Amino acid sequence: MADGHRPRWAHSRARDLDPWREHDACGVGFVARASGERSADVTRLALQALARVAHRGAAATDRSGDGAGLLTQIPLSLFHREAASRGLALERGQPFAVGAFFLPRSDDALCHATRIIEDVLRGDGITVLGWRDVPVDPDVLGAGARATLPAIRQVVLAAPADGGRRDEAAWERALYLARRTIERRVAEVEPSLEPFFACSLSCRTLVYKALLTGTQLAGFYPDLVSPDFETAIAIFHQRYSTNTTSSWPLAQPFRMLAHNGEINTLWGNRNAMRAREPALTAPVWGEGVERLKPVIWSEGSDSASLDNALELLVRSGRDPVHALMMLVPEAHEGAVEMDPALRGFYEFHECLVEPWDGPAALAFSDGVLVGSALDRNGLRPCRYKVTRDGLVVAGSEVGLVDLDPAEIVESGRLGPGELLVVDTRRKAILHNDDAKRAVARQRPYDRWAARGILPLRPTARLPDTPSLDEAERVARQIAFGWSFEDLRYVLEPMSSAGQDAVWSMGDDTPIPPLARVPPSLYVYLRQRFAQVTNPPIDPLRETLVMSLRMHLGRRASLLADRPGGLRLVQNEHPVLLAEEMAALRTVVGAQAVTLEATWQAASGPEALRAALDGLCRAAGRAVRQGARIVILSDVAANRDRAPLPMPLAVGAVHQHLLQKGLRTRLGLVAEAGDAWDVHHFAALIGYGAEAVHPWLALDSVRHQVEEEDAPARFRAAAEKGLLKILSKMGISTLSSYCGGQIFEALGLGAEVVDRCFTGTVSTIGGIGFAEIAEDVLARQRKAYPEGTTPEPALPDHGRVRYRRDGEDHGWSPPLVRAMHEAVAADTPPAYDAFRSRVAARAPASPRDLLAFRAATAIPIEQVEPAETIRRRFISTAMSLGALSPEAHRTLAIGMNRMGARSNSGEGGEDPDTYLPLPNGDRADNRIKQVASGRFGVTTQYLVRADELEIKIAQGSKPGEGGQLPGHKVTALIARLRHSVAGVPLISPPPHHDIYSIEDLAQLIHDLKQVNPRARVGVKLVAEAGVGRVAAGVAKAYADYVLVSGHNGGTGASPLSSIKHAGSPWELGLAETQALLIENGLRHRIEVRVDGGFRTGRDVVIAALLGAETYGFGTAALVALGCDMARQCHLNSCPTGIATQRPELRAKFRGTPEQVVAYFTWIAEDVRRILADLGCRSV
Repeated sequence: MADGHRPRWAHSRARDLDPWREHDACGVGFVARASGERSADVTRLALQALARVAHRGAAATDRSGDGAGLLTQIPLSLFHREAASRGLALERGQPFAVGAFFLPRSDDALCHATRIIEDVLRGDGITVLGWRDVPVDPDVLGAGARATLPAIRQVVLAAPADGGRRDEAAWERALYLARRTIERRVAEVEPSLEPFFACSLSCRTLVYKALLTGTQLAGFYPDLVSPDFETAIAIFHQRYSTNTTSSWPLAQPFRMLAHNGEINTLWGNRNAMRAREPALTAPVWGEGVERLKPVIWSEGSDSASLDNALELLVRSGRDPVHALMMLVPEAHEGAVEMDPALRGFYEFHECLVEPWDGPAALAFSDGVLVGSALDRNGLRPCRYKVTRDGLVVAGSEVGLVDLDPAEIVESGRLGPGELLVVDTRRKAILHNDDAKRAVARQRPYDRWAARGILPLRPTARLPDTPSLDEAERVARQIAFGWSFEDLRYVLEPMSSAGQDAVWSMGDDTPIPPLARVPPSLYVYLRQRFAQVTNPPIDPLRETLVMSLRMHLGRRASLLADRPGGLRLVQNEHPVLLAEEMAALRTVVGAQAVTLEATWQAASGPEALRAALDGLCRAAGRAVRQGARIVILSDVAANRDRAPLPMPLAVGAVHQHLLQKGLRTRLGLVAEAGDAWDVHHFAALIGYGAEAVHPWLALDSVRHQVEEEDAPARFRAAAEKGLLKILSKMGISTLSSYCGGQIFEALGLGAEVVDRCFTGTVSTIGGIGFAEIAEDVLARQRKAYPEGTTPEPALPDHGRVRYRRDGEDHGWSPPLVRAMHEAVAADTPPAYDAFRSRVAARAPASPRDLLAFRAATAIPIEQVEPAETIRRRFISTAMSLGALSPEAHRTLAIGMNRMGARSNSGEGGEDPDTYLPLPNGDRADNRIKQVASGRFGVTTQYLVRADELEIKIAQGSKPGEGGQLPGHKVTALIARLRHSVAGVPLISPPPHHDIYSIEDLAQLIHDLKQVNPRARVGVKLVAEAGVGRVAAGVAKAYADYVLVSGHNGGTGASPLSSIKHAGSPWELGLAETQALLIENGLRHRIEVRVDGGFRTGRDVVIAALLGAETYGFGTAALVALGCDMARQCHLNSCPTGIATQRPELRAKFRGTPEQVVAYFTWIAEDVRRILADLGCRSV
């Protein structure tokens, strides 16, 4: 289907929620008889198995499921019987093919669609014998599914002249080509032909699927329970659509596979396939290859896209096992014990295609072979049983079908990267090693790889290039946007300790387009991260499957199973040191060309766009002249020439080469002076660079840190950070991340995004090329002042910590003092003074740009009382460990006094607080958090809770686990967390028992069994797409979902994560509300929000956007006396709030009364605004 044409059954959605971002989490498996003997018993067992994975799917409140189906061999007896009853010219024993279609229901549209199908088939020389309306029972469906029910028809096709016996694969290719042509022809017609979907068109297989649950499929399709429905192979699938955009086409199986899991690399895989399309050639297709493009269905889910890729490879000549070993390879980079032939296979094919990476259990079949496979991490279950007579059952659960235990000869489960194959032609069951060995030894792949891949080896001696003098270095740093903080808090920790800097208290500076000091372009790009449905992975635990290996150079056709002039440079380090960069320029056969990424500063802002145009043209010209590696370099930046922001340069060139069909003919390297942070490297690679040489950062390291190995330490820290960023998205390999654009833009306008970052979500729009150019030129003027002005010093922008002349901070010292004075005085004028200071700030977040509509005010006495409003307030999760016991206890007492709630955080609680205090106060938290490390989670802890919160992500470091420095782990903290004093405690990024939405549903169920009276919620972080995750959470029967903003506080987080991940809560909340309403789920779940709340205005805006309860974190601590020293991670908090040192804890002066006073004022502030708006309650 063409872009822009969406089927009627798909819900309308915003541009930033394209359906290709859809994901599935499901139950999947197969039943097969190795002998190839067909029987209705195989179908019966597959239906039984499908019914037993129904709990892995989901359904709406009207019983409309997310989808279920079977892929089987064509039931010959059924069709011969049907042909006889309809008078079709189909004799027993005569081969034939069948197509299954979802078609429009109106007579005119149905006739039109049918005519297109028949015209294409006959044009390709395929004889249409007749059509069959598939018998269905609509009463089985829920109301929503019944309202979108398409006409379901099957077309019966005659075999080619030779009967199809001579070359069945050629017949399958012809049918595949015809189907792709049909899809294109239908897409070219106006949407009146929708709904349309080709479920299958094959001479071997047939798909039956519908928008229902697995228990309903047999009732809906009477064919499936017919004794004539005989098959030796049956794949079954039950869908759990994690963004709830359930539709008939996206039900599975697709044409060759069914998939349980998430393809976390989908952005990169789709972009890479688009880049390969101009180079797709294969003898079996000839000129017909053009009819196969685009290869990937633009509106499909991740599973549908993987099916598209698999089908292309199989129809082009590879068998399904070979194709899956290419697309979903096992981890081989560090597997020294692997068979050399198999290693050679993987090394050769990783030059052709990057892994489709993410948690995945696959069932696949071409109608002869059937099998199951797991991803390289093995993060989805697949268990199997084999009986004495050769029946094989594999799937997501044990007990899928009823088998006589005496007949079972083998039981097992697949491990990471393993597969199991049943070959009905050879009547054989092939286990992992045998199946892969057979494929790997078909060709001399190891020899091909050794001959065509050149390892990048550093040169022994660098060319004689003069080092920058101090004045020029500082001038360059200023021109490239550096500040003192970048040297102090980024470069020094990376180059001395080999670690990313750790910071605390979150990010309270304005979002990029509202910043007082214009930030670099990298800051506008926010890292995406995985939540629940495609969880992050643990880069420490999963070290063996993580890989930063990249290849640079010209790539061969994906469809060619031969070396074909393969000559690539293999690089194990995407961050290049100076000697590696020198080697890259001189490596034999690489034909590296350097293009200057600068522009004439005197030409003004308009010249930036022209410079980008010229750079793109130069890159295209270099490729056509034989260059295999293009280096975009800003080393030549000086007084006269301003640097192009490297993200713009890389993005523009990458997109230009994609559009011209040249991208696979070269490797792209960024030689960047504006890249020094882990996030910068990730952004450049994410938008197309295969390697980065941070020349100015390395020069600065050599002069900032005396140790000789400082550049190597800096590089090690950068690559460790890259692995962490990959793992946030559940991605294991950098080659899959490269070009994947796994970011969202916060404050970039359409002209920039469309030109350089095509397809990136930019919800709020923002600045264009003119503003970017003005910022670059402003830095250029500061770096190279006119006349005899003294040499400039590196500025201190104050983006990390407050500086009077630097960036604005939400908790600047004047605001902190105003809060302390207001709480101390506890009078309306004092609180009004604090509110006035907050209101006087320049806009810093989206909510600051909003204004309330004028309304007829009502007397404040008519508004619900403050005591009622206070019950909606929550003191957000702050652990005992991050906070001192005194602060933790005081917050809980204060919130409990108001009938509000406090959250324990992830560190557990001291059971001593479970006893009521003499004055009747409750000292423990009503909300108990369950985080990935399970620190302090005991049965006693769980049963004490009023609410249990499953923490999936945290605003200050989404995609990462919590961390508590070792110097804060005292004997008390260690006892409560069941650990050892003095040992740092780091929670893993994922819950190791939650790798899918159905796993989350299981944990919610389990927690409700432990504590039936507790409400169970799930904490997420705002990002583009959080609404679909929240909808999945609602379908998992959570009682509430919390959407946290990116600017939440923290006791300790990597500085790069604090600054570059997550989005404002306003955007996430608005999306969540809209999607829950759109999918009829809003009534099922409470929506909460937190992140930087300070005043009643914040609460009312959140309420207008859909939130019902509101969390305060940092503000509550400031009310208790926090002075925002930002030393939480150092255990040196001067107010005794965020420390475990006894002498500092003794300084704590906070009281529950301060907590009550602050939240009471917030409630009164809310009442005042509600009265002005004419509203009587929140």
